[in-house]
Amino acid sequence: MRTLSIVTGIFLGWLALVVAQMIAGAAIPVRIAMPPNAFAWFLLTDLIIAAVLGCVALRSRQTGMKLGVVMVAIPLGIAVVNLIEGAFFLSQPGVGWGRIAMQTILGYLLVAPAWAVIFGRMRRPQIVKPLAEKADGTVWKFLVSDISYLVLYYTAGMVIFPFVKDFYATQHIPPMRTIVALQLLVRGPVFVFICISLMRMLQLPRRAGALATGLAFTLLGSVALIAPNPFFPDSVRWVHFGEVLTSNFVFAAIVGWIWAAPRVEEPVQTLRTAA
Repeated sequence: MRTLSIVTGIFLGWLALVVAQMIAGAAIPVRIAMPPNAFAWFLLTDLIIAAVLGCVALRSRQTGMKLGVVMVAIPLGIAVVNLIEGAFFLSQPGVGWGRIAMQTILGYLLVAPAWAVIFGRMRRPQIVKPLAEKADGTVWKFLVSDISYLVLYYTAGMVIFPFVKDFYATQHIPPMRTIVALQLLVRGPVFVFICISLMRMLQLPRRAGALATGLAFTLLGSVALIAPNPFFPDSVRWVHFGEVLTSNFVFAAIVGWIWAAPRVEEPVQTLRTAA
């Protein structure tokens, strides 16, 4: 019965996301050439997003609208910063990045109340020993996490560059300082906060939490590259998919490990025996 409840919740969450994004698409239309079978790919990517977030919600102690807001903020944050990067790197004429962002934001705002109801009511396993919320060393943890994203971003980029250099020769590449600032001050901090949110929702011990955070984040971060899109030819898209899948997993696992909080220690009861 519990498995059926989970599957039903994920299906309803997926359906709500599809409807919300279709309404957003009608309200804020974007004129852009779409690849063949775009609607089928759209359904698949939404299903992956709903499934990952539904599994995360099963572990979360948050309920109601608070849960809905957090669940929406995670994929929305990823989508918006990726659109910002696309506006800097991809120079296709006629692409309305602002309208795409507004459409994306509206779609997730519309689905938030539905997700609050659907996922908030899913039955969850009882967490006997919750993780402590408070953690020391916030500043150095944030700096290490943020810098690790920049390092992994450039490392992965250097690995794939020989395979995509011809494509990017046709694009407008911003100066190095702009790229560093974008990763260090925009994408890095947003992704760090998202990974921390995932880790705290999952409520797992350090090792399992780091792996689960890495898996959830890399699926949510790479799902947009599964479907054909008008921005990348397939050869470039699949290279970027492999790059994002691996580098995001390592990054999120590092963040999950660094920010993992110890379990709350239960008070030890001392039994006294009469002499």
